[in-house]
Amino acid sequence: MRQFQITDTVKHLLIINVIMFIGTMAIGGGELFYSLFSLRFPEHELFQPWQIITHMFMHGDFMHIAFNMFALWMFGTAVEQVLGKRKFFFLYISAGLGAVLLTFIVYYFQVFPLLSDLSTLGLPKELTNQFFNLDIVRNGVFDKELLYNQMQPLFSEFNQDITKLNQTTFDAIYRINYLSRPSMVGASGAIMGILAAFGMMNPNAELMLIFLPIPIKAKYFIPGIIILDIISAITGQSFFSPNNTAYVAHIGGALTGFLIMWYWKKNQFNKNRWDL
Repeated sequence: MRQFQITDTVKHLLIINVIMFIGTMAIGGGELFYSLFSLRFPEHELFQPWQIITHMFMHGDFMHIAFNMFALWMFGTAVEQVLGKRKFFFLYISAGLGAVLLTFIVYYFQVFPLLSDLSTLGLPKELTNQFFNLDIVRNGVFDKELLYNQMQPLFSEFNQDITKLNQTTFDAIYRINYLSRPSMVGASGAIMGILAAFGMMNPNAELMLIFLPIPIKAKYFIPGIIILDIISAITGQSFFSPNNTAYVAHIGGALTGFLIMWYWKKNQFNKNRWDL
């Protein structure tokens, strides 16, 4: 039946995501794939350049991949039918990269002031780099006492006096570790770019949330989802997704998808009589 068809690129993306998910679950107890393929911030000891791409094909659990792959099939097929394979794939990867770029920009705006606070201590760069990698999570919670205990041997190793720390600089180290520790996985940034493209192509298409079965036109629904992501990124308040959702990545993916589609509409598709 037509409503269940799937386009080639979407199909291949689905297959790759499923293979990566099975590999994550089946090999190395989940840790091997995460250490190799999930995205870390560049200062982290586990960061590798290929993670900028591979994290898009990683997922945290079954519900995570199920929702993302459903969205990829539902919206990606419609978008690929209009754009074709090459432009769709370019849009998908670009949106994923846009998600990474905005995430990194926000991260560095958060971290640079903290590094500035630490610069007053005159610590060696090799020592401050270690602050990004300390494991201070105990029973699922970031623990300041654990942080202090792990810093003591580090300061001794670099012949530094830990009593130089005051409350401001200690809190800066804690915040640096808190911001740098998580890894990012998932196709959500790329899919948000596809969602933005779908909305531009089909502004009057009626969409519904599973838990809110009221039809809403795409031109209202999709901006609404993005606005909720912006609010969540600023406040930390989650609306329809887990608290560890990378809201900034969602925004970056959606913005990238919108800009690419806006450019194509203005400069390319008019020649092919594609009218939004």
